[in-house]
Amino acid sequence: MVTAIIREIEMRKSYLEDADVHTIYFGGGTPSVLSGRELEAIIAACYQHFRVSDDVEMTLEANPDDLTAEKTKELHSLGVNRLSIGVQSFHENDIRWMNRSHNADQSFRSIEYSYNAGIDNFSIDLIFGSPTTSDEQWLNNLSLAHGFGIKHLSCYGLTVEEDTALHHFIKTKKIKPLSDTSLSHQFQLTIDALKSYGYDHYEISNYALPGYISQHNTNYWKRVPYLGIGPSAHSYNGVERSWNVAHNVKYMTQIKENLLPNSHEILSHKDNYNEYVMTGLRTKWGCEVDYISNIGLKYKLHFIKEVQIFVDNGDIMSSEGNYILNSKSLVIADAIISQLFYS
Repeated sequence: MVTAIIREIEMRKSYLEDADVHTIYFGGGTPSVLSGRELEAIIAACYQHFRVSDDVEMTLEANPDDLTAEKTKELHSLGVNRLSIGVQSFHENDIRWMNRSHNADQSFRSIEYSYNAGIDNFSIDLIFGSPTTSDEQWLNNLSLAHGFGIKHLSCYGLTVEEDTALHHFIKTKKIKPLSDTSLSHQFQLTIDALKSYGYDHYEISNYALPGYISQHNTNYWKRVPYLGIGPSAHSYNGVERSWNVAHNVKYMTQIKENLLPNSHEILSHKDNYNEYVMTGLRTKWGCEVDYISNIGLKYKLHFIKEVQIFVDNGDIMSSEGNYILNSKSLVIADAIISQLFYS
């Protein structure tokens, strides 16, 4: 797999048209299981075939149980300067209910290892809305994160994916289903608590201390071109989207045959408008009418007409052609955004 990934990097070296690479992100699963030698080879290929900036943000996703003192130091020595750790909760009963592979002690130690290795810029994932997570327990999670000096938090309402153990347990009534009321309430608790701690709520699920916004993920929301490498990876160059086959063996076989294992679609003006609204209104930067005008006059007129309903009822705030969701309305963001789509 590593050989195939390196080969794909070489095959797609012209995709970004010689643009500077400011972020490298190892994600899409558990890249922390890769050995130091494997990561080093992939990183070297990135530097060989792309113009990587001196201040590149290099992030690696990791589960707490994958991080040891030695592993974390090795990652830092390879150039990884940001970690995204899937903590989920600092409380054992939450972690057991979510059927995670790590425990609370490993979460605490993964944070300690990161600091000791010299990586102080890292993010943790926390999940709210589960039946085991009381308001007090959730606020304690946020308080602990702030107390540890964690620079970035991604806080998600628990969703249940099909074909998972959690889905099976709920379907067979071994576990109680989730409460939408609890999700909404704890989402608002999150916004209020993290604001009081000085975190910038810059995207629906993401909060950062000043200067620590995720550059990589922000590029997605601002629709900056990016290249995705590996099975299931998606890419965007401003004109089209492409996605690799979601099958490891097929991916490796086609790469070995010097074939790019992907499909692609040219984005229409409607696609560009809908994607801009969908990503823009998720962030603190919102949507600008001037940007929509460049997509097409009919999209501008459609947006201005449809958005006024939400401006009038207070769900959306407007200023000089810029539209941003009210923080109290973020909980229903998907419903609002879908009403603004052009169909």
